[in-house]
Amino acid sequence: MASERVVIIGGGPGGYEAAHVAAQLGAEVTVVDTDGVGGSAVLTDCVPSKTLIATAEVMSELADAAELGVSFLDTEGDAATAIRVDLARLNARVKQLAADQSADIGRRLARDGVTVLQGRGSLAGPDRVLAQLADGTEQVLPADAILLATGAAPRTLPTAQPDGERILTWEQVYDLTEVPTELIVVGSGVTGAEFASAYLNLGIPVTLVSSRDRVLPGEDADAAKVLEDVLTRRGMKVLSRSRMESVTREGDTVTVTLTDGRTVQGSHCILALGSVPNTAGLGLEEAGVNLKDGGFVNVDRVSRTSARGVYAAGDCTGVLMLASVAAMQGRIAMWHFLGDAVQPLDLKTVSSNVFTAPEIATVGWSQHAVDAGEIQAEVVMLPLSGNPRAKMQGVRDGFVKLLCRPGTRTIVGGVVVGPRASELIHPVSVAVAESLTADQLAQAFTVYPSMSGSIAEAARRLHRV
Repeated sequence: MASERVVIIGGGPGGYEAAHVAAQLGAEVTVVDTDGVGGSAVLTDCVPSKTLIATAEVMSELADAAELGVSFLDTEGDAATAIRVDLARLNARVKQLAADQSADIGRRLARDGVTVLQGRGSLAGPDRVLAQLADGTEQVLPADAILLATGAAPRTLPTAQPDGERILTWEQVYDLTEVPTELIVVGSGVTGAEFASAYLNLGIPVTLVSSRDRVLPGEDADAAKVLEDVLTRRGMKVLSRSRMESVTREGDTVTVTLTDGRTVQGSHCILALGSVPNTAGLGLEEAGVNLKDGGFVNVDRVSRTSARGVYAAGDCTGVLMLASVAAMQGRIAMWHFLGDAVQPLDLKTVSSNVFTAPEIATVGWSQHAVDAGEIQAEVVMLPLSGNPRAKMQGVRDGFVKLLCRPGTRTIVGGVVVGPRASELIHPVSVAVAESLTADQLAQAFTVYPSMSGSIAEAARRLHRV
């Protein structure tokens, strides 16, 4: 029998992970990719931003080193007064790591027998893709299944247009070679908070413009308060309930005008205004693919669109803009199409992380859902300040929060705020995914001393006789 033909438009996590699965299951796979395999997650978003943040973490740890008994001396033996970042060197490393990761993904796709075409793909119906290739030629690719994984792009406004030099989207910051003297970040969601925190830790004065009443309005309120307290303590100016009207530039000065008439000036501005899906001009509606408000592709829990044989994954669906979710949507699509065992996407088992300092990691049901009466759960919150390993490392900010059902005692959610929260959330994620009880989580051995000991201790506090 001839192999099933799978054509994937977009080479980001949703696309390349789907390609691996489809190839593993014997399909003939072609990926049509515009910007480079790995997509924005590898080339302009997740990998670059977390590489930048890794350097910022080192700067933050060095700034607090004196408390741990470590001091820095200049060449003459006097105490060093400042630690400075070489932004040109940092950004060169960021871009090199992104390129290396993209190349590694390309090699793995080639190893699996996946064909990668550089160009722009669009639907020429529900069973074929038109590939406009980089060399100017066109190719029509018949397909038994199509996966849309075209991602999303930074949202801009007519009154706030990036120039790539001083008014920047989060994809453009890696071209900076000079250190901003005063950075303004517009937007207090995850992207805005991460960049504001990172550049603050790099020693750059930062003003964060937030239209909401707090930083990270979509995250756990207790966690957001800890982060905002830390940021302001370290010198960040947070302008709450301040909506941006426009961003303009005159010479080396950027001015952010607020709707109430106030202005904020700086040397550079990062726009973190959300994302728009890359779905325009792809022939989707003509092929029978329904779009939601904002142009996002409407999919069900196994990644199907309204057009038979057409699936979608990742940021273009607007389901949950995480690389891990995009990858899982892509895998699920191929498992479903090629007849392998598949479980529908369950967002209540997704763990996510905000890479600020401190980090904020979450999984499962939220405190907000409990307060709103969407689910009954008992909640315990344990500060990290009492953890012995935290004391050794000079960590004072952060906590562990667990949510469990009152009857079954199963863990249904959790929040970790602190250093490397992205790693600490994993045992809670396992507990949520496997419906473990608080007692089961508490009785698993932890290392002493360790930050993870606070997770077990929080679980012990949920014990009921």
